[in-house]
Amino acid sequence: MIIRPLIKDLILPKSNFRKGPRCAFWISILLIALTQTSCRPTRKSSRIIVASAGKITSLDPAQASTYHSLQIISALGDTLYKLGPNGLIKPNLAKALPQVNDEGLTITIPLREDVIFHDKTRFDAKAMAFSIRRFREIGTLNYILDGRIAAIETPEKFVLRLRLTRPSSSINGLLTSINLTPISPKAYKNYKDRFLNKKFIGTGPYKLVSFNSQQQILKPFDLYWGSPARNSGINFINLSNSISLFSAMKSGEVDVLLSNSIDEDQRHYLHKMSKQNMFKEGEGSAMEIGYITFLSNTPPLNQQILRKALTYSIDRNLISKRVSYGLRAPLRSLIPPRLKTIDSNPWPLYNPSHARFLFQKAGYCGTKKITVPLTFRSNVPADKLLALTWQAQVKRDLSDCLILSLNGVESTTIYRQLGEGAFQAVMLDWRGAYPDPEAYLSPFLSCKKINKNICEKGESVSSGSFWADSFIEKNLRESDQLIGTKRLERLYKVERIAAEGAAYLPIWLVKPRAWSQLDLQRPEFDASGQLRLDRLRKIK
Repeated sequence: MIIRPLIKDLILPKSNFRKGPRCAFWISILLIALTQTSCRPTRKSSRIIVASAGKITSLDPAQASTYHSLQIISALGDTLYKLGPNGLIKPNLAKALPQVNDEGLTITIPLREDVIFHDKTRFDAKAMAFSIRRFREIGTLNYILDGRIAAIETPEKFVLRLRLTRPSSSINGLLTSINLTPISPKAYKNYKDRFLNKKFIGTGPYKLVSFNSQQQILKPFDLYWGSPARNSGINFINLSNSISLFSAMKSGEVDVLLSNSIDEDQRHYLHKMSKQNMFKEGEGSAMEIGYITFLSNTPPLNQQILRKALTYSIDRNLISKRVSYGLRAPLRSLIPPRLKTIDSNPWPLYNPSHARFLFQKAGYCGTKKITVPLTFRSNVPADKLLALTWQAQVKRDLSDCLILSLNGVESTTIYRQLGEGAFQAVMLDWRGAYPDPEAYLSPFLSCKKINKNICEKGESVSSGSFWADSFIEKNLRESDQLIGTKRLERLYKVERIAAEGAAYLPIWLVKPRAWSQLDLQRPEFDASGQLRLDRLRKIK
């Protein structure tokens, strides 16, 4: 197990940061790695073992929301469109780009005619319509449709038509969402209004052979319409913790390891060792953001000036370096750079002097300090390290004004209580349901019922901030009827207002990574950040 230096040693002035022990540490790690690499067992199975942490409880695209479950669904199913390397959508199950008519209110999608479901029934417009309607009715994330689809029609066997309630420029990105992966109407006929967790009948390059929360076995689908998988199957295993995963990768018991499953020290170790040709590393587009939500409807953080002060109090560069060794890039936006055309970073840079000025203006500092409870997910190691680093940094720079008290809570508890206003400040992460700026702004800022700057009903409540702005809601709606530069400029304006409201504090940007053993090709990711399981191949 790799041991992290004490936080106090990391935060104190640079003269206290000792380089000698750090060098000795990495030399010892290298020697251990060389020894363990030479002792790795040779497995005769041609199936590829891919490992991650945590249990997968559902493979229903209407219910799935975690990275791991969506990762497997992306191998078992297909979407109408995929995001291309240039950021534009390209046809997948669709035969061509969407045809827009009726002043943007009608979307017509021609479908491929050579696609078969895993149960050997044919994919057609009725099957696609069944899948979308089902998601609209019971989908965990069905809010992403936002009432845009008034009717779903099938005028021809292989033509799908969507009647919209309003013109929507984000509908194209929405059609790439894994949650809209089509499923067989025959297989799901008894599950129109409930989830089917442990089975999956889709159209993808793999079919599901076996499922439990610890292991999912995937076999290539012989009747797949596209390029066949380059391997004889995938065993996707879910181990209990980071140490088990790390050890299994080092010993050669697993072929591929997903980076979001392990601690930061171990991630950094594998990154370094891949540069020494001991593993192969692949990385994808950074589509996940880490951020902090501030509860804005109750004291003390109902005061905007205090939330603003907090946004100036955090040193992202230090946190990125100390927590992730620079692998998580500092972020001052809710929108990943991958989805932007300009360099827009509306949240402020670290400025403890200005933070102190704002705290003093609010009546704090000196004899009166403000205590902010900071909640982190106890089962996410990076969260705890971020919290400890920020706490130590505040003690160094703003101890006369601010006290951060830390509280570790298991992630499922946080998600369950978030919309109840249970946390003054809480660390979370987000990955949009589809690749569009709106998929990062609306889930934080959208509100259906606003009372001054308090959201009483809407996504802002679910996010745990309860902050709203009528101008933002108006511009989110209007932006969805614009295209191109005009639309993006409107969304950037929304984000600038959100930064001023300071109900959220973006921290860092996370690139997905995967490591493979040397006898495999380098892992590849698609433009949406999913590992291409079908591209994994052993080298003879």
